[in-house]
Amino acid sequence: MPGWTTGRTVRVLLPAVAGCALLAGGFAHRVELSALFGPVARGDAGRGSWVQDRGPADRAGADVREALREEAPPDARPFAATGPDPAAARRPSDPLEARPVPAEPAIGALFSPGFDWDGDHHCSGSVLHSPGGDLVVTAAHCVHQGGFRTNLAFVPGYRDGVAPYGVWVPTRIEVDPRWVRSADPDHDVAFLRVRRAGAPGAGGSGARLEALTGAMTPGFGPELPTMARLVGYPNDAEEPLGCANTAVAAGPAQLRLDCADVPNGTSGGPVLTGDRGRTLIGVIGGRDGGGDESTSYSSYLGADARALYERATAGPAG
Repeated sequence: MPGWTTGRTVRVLLPAVAGCALLAGGFAHRVELSALFGPVARGDAGRGSWVQDRGPADRAGADVREALREEAPPDARPFAATGPDPAAARRPSDPLEARPVPAEPAIGALFSPGFDWDGDHHCSGSVLHSPGGDLVVTAAHCVHQGGFRTNLAFVPGYRDGVAPYGVWVPTRIEVDPRWVRSADPDHDVAFLRVRRAGAPGAGGSGARLEALTGAMTPGFGPELPTMARLVGYPNDAEEPLGCANTAVAAGPAQLRLDCADVPNGTSGGPVLTGDRGRTLIGVIGGRDGGGDESTSYSSYLGADARALYERATAGPAG
């Protein structure tokens, strides 16, 4: 099984095939090889769908729970009362650099415990509003390369080793078949249905993820340019980074946002717009695996992404 060649996940550069030349120049910082021996499953490759087995999911969740502290969130008020300054969501960052920002309940880190070169958290994701209240959106390259990653866990609101809203594991993962066939950067988005690790149903004790954290609103087919912010968890940091600037079109199928110092690990983190910066119009990924030191990309979330969302949210939760 080939290694995971991803964007902003883990800075591990290894030869994918014996005799390959070492990646050089500006491209080297964008390509990492992770999960060299990480567990993957084929799933339904033609559809781009995979149903997670309960055993591996709960083992991954248990490993993450053992490494973290599950504490009650420090503030039980609705996020609308505790979120970012509304004005900050409508103006560019000054300077245009990613800086630490407060953890938000509906944005979290993706972990993959086990021998896959990823260490702790390796990507980011966010809770997206859905009928079942159990949907997480991230980048496709965070969950599928050569197969669906089977050792995933999502920790919303993560900060400093604390999981204030618990640890959640996939029940299903949906990606576009064009990503499965060729890692098409125009389709670098994935939707995960999740349940609380170790608990039956979608959240244990009747609680679904969205009921605990709130959720971002889907914003398919956004009009560009628009002011937006991005948020993600660097793989070597215990708090999220954020940056705001004008999101513009980068060709017909990519969104671009220029902010410096958005490092590895932020892949899959949300690109958000709206008066309170809560409408999701992208996830960090797409072109060049998500970007470079000065620019971040996302696949444009148009009709194809909407269809994938509708497929992912069909059926009961859990």
